[in-house]
Amino acid sequence: MARFILSAFADEIDPMLTTQMDVLDSHGIKYIEMRGVNGRNFTQHTAREAREIKKQLDDRGFKLSAIGSPIGKIKITDDFAPHLDLFKHTMELAHIMETKYIRMFSFFIPENENPLIYRDEVMERWSRFIEAAKGSDLILLHENEKDIYGDTPERCLDLIETMNCPYLKAVFDPANFVQCDVEVFPRAFNHLKDHIAYMHIKDALYIDHHVVPAGYGDGRVWDVLKALYDKGFEGFLSLEPHLGDFVGFKDLEPSSPANKLPEGGPKQFAIAKEALDKILAEIGG
Repeated sequence: MARFILSAFADEIDPMLTTQMDVLDSHGIKYIEMRGVNGRNFTQHTAREAREIKKQLDDRGFKLSAIGSPIGKIKITDDFAPHLDLFKHTMELAHIMETKYIRMFSFFIPENENPLIYRDEVMERWSRFIEAAKGSDLILLHENEKDIYGDTPERCLDLIETMNCPYLKAVFDPANFVQCDVEVFPRAFNHLKDHIAYMHIKDALYIDHHVVPAGYGDGRVWDVLKALYDKGFEGFLSLEPHLGDFVGFKDLEPSSPANKLPEGGPKQFAIAKEALDKILAEIGG
């Protein structure tokens, strides 16, 4: 039986942790994929600060599904040494926060250049991540992201198969594939289905790459989640609304309670959560 556990990028609700938890509580969500907290990227916090954040979470019954880190989200031509140090710090934070997942990327490729030119450097840098994480009991999650090496399913799979590492898995983000003009389902899903350990829930349109609620775009979110459900997937679905400029929901869903909320992060999150709930109800998740 599949088991979907809901989480969220709560910094899209509000910069401050207290408000993040208040809103998530109202939706029955007790997991956070921590990216920004109290106005800073979480990886920029010290170990002491992380312990203080952990206590706040514990007091409210919250846990982290993952650290939504920026690791690998630099240019492939940038200096790697300080970035590797940041990764090691992020691993320390993951242990403090008692989460096993770190979300990561595979480096921005210079504009208009063939990513394969930089393949060897990408693999070398990732091998350093893999070596640093050896024995840590952490799982490194590679996310498909526009303009990085792994922005197509083929190159995501290339990275995973080349590393050949049991603690490297895939984050599957349908909207990001749409924004790269990649067919999400079945193409991207079939390439990566055996490696998906974590889902980001957002959708987008091919026509202008605009982000929309799950199920309202071209990301075939329903099909992806149904296929995972049928496979018996157990893991996190992390809401990443990116709906700051989304309009038209009231016309699409005139009876939604979200329409009564004031404009802002909590309303956009409510819209995203309602869209996901609708899909899960249809597929039985």
